[in-house]
Amino acid sequence: MEARARAQCSEDETADCLYRKAIMRLARTRVRPGLARTHLVYGEWLRRAGRRADARVQLRTAHAMATTIGMDAFAERARRELVAAGEREHDAAVETQAALTAQEAEIAQLAAAGRTNVEIGARLFLSPRTVEWHLRKVFIKLGVGSRRDLRRALGPVDPADLPV
Repeated sequence: MEARARAQCSEDETADCLYRKAIMRLARTRVRPGLARTHLVYGEWLRRAGRRADARVQLRTAHAMATTIGMDAFAERARRELVAAGEREHDAAVETQAALTAQEAEIAQLAAAGRTNVEIGARLFLSPRTVEWHLRKVFIKLGVGSRRDLRRALGPVDPADLPV
């Protein structure tokens, strides 16, 4: 953590070496949130330094780690940085869509098909508030802001594929 902090206060080669040192050391620990954040800030630094290809490698790692351990805000920050570093929005959305849990994917499909939170909850034996909570997470992961955007992100939903 100290190496990352020093890197954030340094410039050029010194910062680069310190970021790599921080990642190397954190990779040998169980501090996964710290490692994910280090990949993220290193990727942000690389992007600002004009090293977009290198930045995308670090940001993809940060995004995957943050998504896996439930750091949704950091995963979204990494996704936005990936787009800024030249990753196509569609590629980032497809990657994120694969990160949806089974329940989130099912709720997303039902919402995209036009079901209300009450209908989805009744069908899946969940409260409408729980459905709303899952939908918020889906919106963040897919980078959408409405059910209309959700339909576009998921593509056409075949009613035959929906759970009964």
